[in-house]
This record gives sequence, C-alpha cells and structure tokens, in this order.
Amino acid sequence: MRTLCVIPARYASTRLPGKPLADICGKPMICRVLERASRAQKPEKVIVATDDERIYDAVRAEGGEAILTRADHPTGTDRLAEVAEAYPEVDLIVNVQGDEPLIEPSVIDDLIAPFEMDENLPMATVMVRMDDATEQLNPNNVKVIVDKLGYALYFSRSLVPYPRAAAGPVYKHIGIYAYRRDFLLRYARLEPTPLERAESLEQLRALENGYGIRVLETDCRFVGVDTPEDLAFVNKIYREQGLA
Repeated sequence: MRTLCVIPARYASTRLPGKPLADICGKPMICRVLERASRAQKPEKVIVATDDERIYDAVRAEGGEAILTRADHPTGTDRLAEVAEAYPEVDLIVNVQGDEPLIEPSVIDDLIAPFEMDENLPMATVMVRMDDATEQLNPNNVKVIVDKLGYALYFSRSLVPYPRAAAGPVYKHIGIYAYRRDFLLRYARLEPTPLERAESLEQLRALENGYGIRVLETDCRFVGVDTPEDLAFVNKIYREQGLA
C-alpha cells in the first residue's frame, strides 16, 4: 500500500504568529515535525503542504520536501485534497498536524495498519484517555466516543459521555488522520453539514454522511503548540530528552 504523509502548514496563527517557523532548538517547528514524521516506517514519502513561500523555503533549506498549495482553501481538508490530486499513484494519505513537534513516528505506522486489514475502511484517527476534570471541560479539547468495534459515534467540544449516573472514561481526539485517497477526494467535495457547523469539527461531515471513522487508542504523549508557553515547554522537552 503506497502511503503519503502530508503535513499542512499555514503561516497565520492568532495566538502564535508565524507558528510553523517558530524556533525549536535551532530549527523551525515545521522542520522538527517533518523530521519526526519521516522516522515512521510505512509512509513512502513525507511532505509539507503550505500556501506560504517562507515555510516552503524553510523546509527546502533543511533538505525536506514541500509543495505550494492554493491560498484560498476554506479548510485543511481542501488543502489535503489538492495534494492528493497531485499524487494519483498513492493509496493512502496520512495528515499530521504541523504544530505537533513531539509526534511519535509509531503512531503514524499504527494508524496505517487498519487499512492493511480492511480494504473498505475510508478513514481513521487517534484518541488518548483524558482524566483531568478541567481538561475534560475545555472546549478546545475535542472529545470522542466510540462503539465496541472502535468506530466513532460522535465528536464534541462538550463533555461526552455526560457522567449523569457514573463517571466513565473520557477520550480526547488527536487531530492526526489517515484517509484512502479516493475517499478523501469525495469527502472534500461534500457540503458542510449541520453538526459540523455547530461544533466547528470537520470530521463530523464524514459521520453525518454515513462514513465510518476508525479511532485507535494510544498512550503516546501529544503536545500541540498554540501559545508561546507551549513553545517554551516543547523546547524544554527537546533539550532535556536530547531530541535536537
């Protein structure tokens, strides 16, 4: 199965302007993400997809591969679909967020594995258990509930399941996805759906149109960078763990 790993990156960021080029121990963050994603075993190629020449140039300067996309895409899925159009030979597209400089390469390989066993699987993603009550109530932490077979029932910014009778485990959705290329192209052409608009969560478009999303549980640590404090924390981890 031919797999392409794509890291979308936009320069604009409300809380951390120029986020993809933020320094992590001497290299732009987007290059750190590319380095870690490139250590996965299953993808044939890893590239950065951006609409900004500064990001493109930074990746190329570090020896990475990048592609310039249109600047008018309304969603990240649309940007990913543009890349998929340019790679008709690929079977699977993995989308890794450009602000996850601690992404574990093994998670990428684990996400690809279910597609090798199920030729009809259209889409998959990842979740981690979230036990902190304050974090559970934070709408920026998207929650997911799954059925007994590991398929998503719903994604929400609200606390789900609601612990009316007894508190059960709460899972945080992690925004790394894998798609079959043909499904991704269909998915990007679908109109936004009511629940997607209400929650501002693109993946609900797939559920509302009847497509299954396999959700894999992992205990890997994810640290997204959204603020200067996040950036300082990740730099600290890189120094302490000798990741640079």
